[in-house]
Formats: sequence, structure tokens, C-alpha cells
Amino acid sequence: MKNTKGFYAFILTWILMLVLGACSESKIQTSANPEAGKDSSGEKYEFKLAHIAPPDHIWNDAAKKFAEELETRSDGRMKMELYPGGQLGGEPDMVQQLETGSLDFGFITTAFLTSKSDAFSAWFAPYLFESYEDAFEAKDSDVAKKILATLDDQGLRAMDYFFSGNRTMMFREKIEKPEEMKGLTLRVTPSPALQDWYRYLGANPESISLPDVYQAAQTGVIDGMEMDLDAAVTSNFNEVTGFGALTNHMVWPSVMIANAEKFDAMPEEDQKIIRESMAAASEYATMKRSSLEEEYMKTLTDRGMELYEIDKSLFTSYMEKYDEEYKAKDPLIKEFIDTFRK
Repeated sequence: MKNTKGFYAFILTWILMLVLGACSESKIQTSANPEAGKDSSGEKYEFKLAHIAPPDHIWNDAAKKFAEELETRSDGRMKMELYPGGQLGGEPDMVQQLETGSLDFGFITTAFLTSKSDAFSAWFAPYLFESYEDAFEAKDSDVAKKILATLDDQGLRAMDYFFSGNRTMMFREKIEKPEEMKGLTLRVTPSPALQDWYRYLGANPESISLPDVYQAAQTGVIDGMEMDLDAAVTSNFNEVTGFGALTNHMVWPSVMIANAEKFDAMPEEDQKIIRESMAAASEYATMKRSSLEEEYMKTLTDRGMELYEIDKSLFTSYMEKYDEEYKAKDPLIKEFIDTFRK
């Protein structure tokens, strides 16, 4: 009986040693394998995202959607604090913060990004897209992705595009053809490509920050502006410009940008969550914005603004001038225009 008890004790001890040894070996293999944990992470993140648009703009809807998707897809590990309306400064300030890593994500206009890479000027080619939806499809093209990659060597990771509507022209006095713009002072987003387009039309483009545009139009400092309908509604520009030409001459996007070093250091699975969340936010905002176009037009009309169209063919010679000059500036601009000009 004693021998039987001893035998069972020996067996139990031996099994326990095997189990402990296996656990130890598993831990050693996991820690010694540099690929272990590469595709998963339990790390928690508190991100900051900033942009210049007001809280009721479609950009902020995109930012909120991005934050929601991140938290859902990461099971609560990723949270986002939003800073809309230029709370962290203008776009030059935000890009500097992105470069240093004090800001995690930013929605930056392609207008500003032309100062970082000429290739972004491709998006300002006038009348390149027939519709808002065509522009959205173009963002996933090879050449559009090549343009994003031009920021890689500047410490920035350009991740995706999103859109805020067709561009229109708004005037204090009714303008019905390009020749009538000659000599007019128009507020135009400070991008060399965009301002060149208006110079070709004979206008004098002025760079005025968005919060100051209303007063500039009200006091006659400017004769009109280049704007999207969303901003016209949210900023009440109908009160200072009574005429809106629905030219829909451009659909230029903004870009979601991250600090490259911080993003690249994340596990692949976490990078995937961020990319998929951003893609979902981009699609959501674009589709929502597209569905609101008629609503914005009705709102502006109800407020007393006269909306009308200018024949696209009247701009043909100016379009050709733009294409000729800008295709010579950068091979990616040429590729982009050649790909989408119909």
C-alpha cells in the first residue's frame, strides 16, 4: 500500500513538473520571438485630432465618426479628443504639431498641403470631375495614393482623403460669365494652384482666414469668395453675398494626416484599426455631404440668396491654360489630370 501511494505521488509530481516546464517554455518562446505580439496589442491610446472647420461642419461629423469607429473597433482601447474650429491654431500650426508628435491626427486641406508638396495641386484642376461621387472614387486611384505618399519623407503619414462638397463662387453683385470677374477681389483659399485659377480668370485672389471672411465681404473689402455650400450655410455667408454661382468647378479634399513615427511604431493590428476607422469615416462623411447638397441649396435660397449656374463651356480656354501650366510642374499632376480629364 505504501509503495502504491509512493508511486502515485511520483506520477503527480512528474505531471506537475511537465506542466510547469511547458508553461516556462511557452513564455520563453513568446518573449524570444520578435514577431510575437506584432499583430495584437492591449495598449490603450488617448489620441488628439484637430481641424479648422467649425463644430457643425461636415469635417467635424467625420471626426466624430472616426472617433466612434476607433473606440468600437478597438473594444474601447482607442479614444479620441477632438479640437475643431482651429482651437489648436491654423493649419501651419497643426502641421508643425503633427511633425513633432504633440498632435496625433489632423484634417488638413489639400490647399495647405500644396505648400508641402506640389503634387497636391492636381486636385485643383478645374472641372476635372463630373460629380462629387466621381471625385470620391478618384481618391482610391493609384495616382491619388502616390500623391499622399509624397509626404512620407516629411515625418507625416497621409492616410486618406475626405471631401466637403463642390466648390462654388459667391458674389456681392451677380456675375454671369468669366470675363465679368476681371478686377474683382475674391477671397480664395491660400493655395498657389487655386489662386492661379482665379488669376487666369482675371480676378485678384486674396488670402483671408475663414473667421474673417464674413466681415471682409460685409465691409466691401472683397467682392466675393470661393466657397463650398456647407461653409456658406454654417457661416451665414448668404448675408453678405447675395448671389451664388453653382459652378461646381472643383471638388478638392482634405487629408487625414498622422505623425509618421508614432503611427509606424504601433502594432500592425492597431494600424489596421486606424486605417479602417478612417476609411469608414471618410465614406460616411462623403455620402452624408452628398445627400445634403439639395438641403444646403434650399437653405440658402430660403435665406434670400439667388443661386444660378454659369455655362461650363465658357471656362474652356481657362481650363486649358491651367492644365498646360500645371502638368509641367510635376509628373504626378500630369498623371492625375491625364487620368481623369474627360
